[in-house]
Amino acid sequence: MSKRNPKILKIFLYMLLLNSLFLIIYFVFHSSSFSPEQSHPHLPLRFHVSVNNQSAIQKPWPILPSYLPWMPPQRNLPTGSCEGYFGNGFTKRVDFLKPRREGSWFRCFYSETLQSSICEGRNLRMVPDRIVMSRGGEKLEEVMGRKEEEELPEFRQGAFEVAEEVSSRLAFKRHRRFGGGEGGGGGSVVSRRLVNDEMLNEYIQEGGIDRHTMRDLVASIRAVDTKDFVCEEWVEEPTLLVTRFEYANLFHTVTDWYSAYVSSRVTGLPNRPHVVFVDGHCTTQLEETWTALFSGIRYAKNFTKPVCFRHAILSPLGYETALFKGLTGEIDCKGESAHNLWQNPDDKRTARISEFGEMIRAAFGFPVNRHRSLEKPPSSSTSTSTSVHNVLFVRREDYLAHPRHGGKVQSRLINEEEVFDSLHHWVATGSTGLTKCGINLVNGLLAHMSMKDQVRAIQEASVIIGAHGAGLTHIVSATPNTTIFEIVSVEFQRPHFELIAKWKGLEYHAMHLANSRAEPTAVIEKLKEIMKSLGC
Repeated sequence: MSKRNPKILKIFLYMLLLNSLFLIIYFVFHSSSFSPEQSHPHLPLRFHVSVNNQSAIQKPWPILPSYLPWMPPQRNLPTGSCEGYFGNGFTKRVDFLKPRREGSWFRCFYSETLQSSICEGRNLRMVPDRIVMSRGGEKLEEVMGRKEEEELPEFRQGAFEVAEEVSSRLAFKRHRRFGGGEGGGGGSVVSRRLVNDEMLNEYIQEGGIDRHTMRDLVASIRAVDTKDFVCEEWVEEPTLLVTRFEYANLFHTVTDWYSAYVSSRVTGLPNRPHVVFVDGHCTTQLEETWTALFSGIRYAKNFTKPVCFRHAILSPLGYETALFKGLTGEIDCKGESAHNLWQNPDDKRTARISEFGEMIRAAFGFPVNRHRSLEKPPSSSTSTSTSVHNVLFVRREDYLAHPRHGGKVQSRLINEEEVFDSLHHWVATGSTGLTKCGINLVNGLLAHMSMKDQVRAIQEASVIIGAHGAGLTHIVSATPNTTIFEIVSVEFQRPHFELIAKWKGLEYHAMHLANSRAEPTAVIEKLKEIMKSLGC
């Protein structure tokens, strides 16, 4: 036995080395074959496509203090209630393709209050070649001058497909009834249009939207026979299909975020979904928040061949949210704590905007239930103060927003620099006259800050001040005891931020100007009044 031991040991070591070599080869091959990061190195933001039932990681929903149950929906919800506007008022279910075993299905949930629908389907096939638009996801500098028409999707028939088990005779009858044509490509495949114009007009109305891209997407869906429904690439995880218009503007993007969040909750997703942008826009700074909120983002044209989604959700346009509709129609809702609404339901009060703001803060890893720290910073010039309040002055800056933008923003307050300098001098010289607390004036140059830093600045502010502008939309993420002070010029008397403050239950003050110039001393006096109301 002693003579055989060295030989056995050599064989063992040889086998160990051989196995190690096979493992190395396997992992190298596996990485290069299935990793989208390797196969698409130029995609700035993306998520994993599931291959061979391998699932990508999905982010869990965070615990939110203002969360109230979304499921099941309230079937007897009054039209025009706050939950109808901001929550799950999508109570009318319409099945366009009923589920059979493990096959395809497609349905929409209609809201009488918002007059819009959230739609979802199982086994939905997207054919990128049938969507006419620019590729999307490029750097802004690479596409300067590109027209907006090139970025908005034009859906050809069969851009999306679902499988349907039908006989040839039934398929032919439906084909004639719904006015369908050949679909699927590559042969005489009999198909039918899934949703006809009559149903579109009832559940996905155009409203005041000139080009309703979600409606056009649904109109393009064809039901094809299962034998003609072939998928080489699958996305197994729930995925939101989102079309955007003013994607570089914070206010409009917040409406898209809100619509995507509501769609995820209404359809009862157990985790945060992935997002596919079905548009051809270039990248912007705002995608940082898209990535934080959801499990991953990708552009439709980044798929090089047809792809099938196991569970796809169609998010309504941001124009159809209460955040946008409230600008032209009265939405009589006030913000209330979720705790109070749980104990005393009220159709005229809501906690949904607060819930959404907490979702944004949690997505960036900020605690959502902590009290704002008011401890005196070491560098404070107010030696007698026991606490210091952050006053965030949101500034309007020149920056390049999108391919058709000249880099100059329209001034809403022509002497903004003078006002800020006066406030800074008032605070720095210790002439505030406040004895119980101090002020830390924060210069809110948001356009040149990361989205995470912008949200942090909002969260840490006791008072948010600024002229009317998209940057103030960040108040959706403000804490419950934040005060809003908006300087409103005569040319921009719009209710955007007064409404958000009302729907969140925040204290709101407005200074209405006779023109576009504010008197610095008047701004200081108003801020002093606000600080005193905070106990200073």
